[in-house]
Amino acid sequence: MVLPQPDDYEGPVRAVLVRCRQELPAPTPRAVLYVHGFNDYFFQREMAEAYIQHGYRFYALDLRKYGRALLPHQRPNNVRSLTEYFFDLDAALSQMQREGSASVILSGHSTGGLITALYATYRRPPGLVALVLNSPFLELHQSWLRRHVAVPVAVALGARWPNLPLPAGLPPTYGQSLHRAYRGSWEYNLAWKPNHVFAVNAGWLRAIRQGQAQVRRGLGLSLPVLVLHSDRTTEGRTWHEEVKRTDIVLEVAHIAALAPRLGPNVTVRAVPGAVHDVFLSAPTVRAEAYRAVFAWLRQQVPAPALGHPQSVV
Repeated sequence: MVLPQPDDYEGPVRAVLVRCRQELPAPTPRAVLYVHGFNDYFFQREMAEAYIQHGYRFYALDLRKYGRALLPHQRPNNVRSLTEYFFDLDAALSQMQREGSASVILSGHSTGGLITALYATYRRPPGLVALVLNSPFLELHQSWLRRHVAVPVAVALGARWPNLPLPAGLPPTYGQSLHRAYRGSWEYNLAWKPNHVFAVNAGWLRAIRQGQAQVRRGLGLSLPVLVLHSDRTTEGRTWHEEVKRTDIVLEVAHIAALAPRLGPNVTVRAVPGAVHDVFLSAPTVRAEAYRAVFAWLRQQVPAPALGHPQSVV
């Protein structure tokens, strides 16, 4: 479903809401809204099926300038503030509410994890009961010198010259480890999720750093938050087999250290053998991740918000 938005500095803008039409075990007001990461879009049907089997309606949002929402005149991922995405989330949640979703879990991966945490903090939408974050992008995976010298310079330039191009700095090995045409097992649209990631600009980096600075100061979220991440980070600029068992995109130590700043009720779970997107890991690894999610939801989501008893994992 296309969610039209007001024009921005590039022209027409839209987001796209994806629904899972699979039949639920029983009628329910519960739902989950999933938000993808950088250089990404929603394609994980297995995730939708897992939530459906556990009694949740499932929706996913392709944010403006990503995936199904990307328009020919737009530069992928080109925003100047992460608050621009708040309007996409507003529209998605309003539509879900009209369709009967009164109790919502917001789930975000990587950049989507940062965006959804900020959105929950500053928008506080009615009916939002929990956050499930998968390797949220809470800090840059760069050297100390880059983070404290080069990046602040680029961020300052981004205030005046937001379209200044910057290297994205992500190696193609991550995409190669995922897509079935290379070394992985997943099928998805390489035009929307390319191995050589989309370029970024200084305005985008400035928006990310402003959002991450808010996390460092503390968000004070009152909602229960689950943060999943791999148990290890390794280098991934050249191929090695550990690329398929570790996070080569973010430093998991940063995630673990910063996650408690999201709020007072944060559960952090390292998933052994996981890749950056935990739910794209090897089958046994992601099965364990799903068990962790649904066990946590049974414990944390208030009973009145549940339409019927939970299935046993």
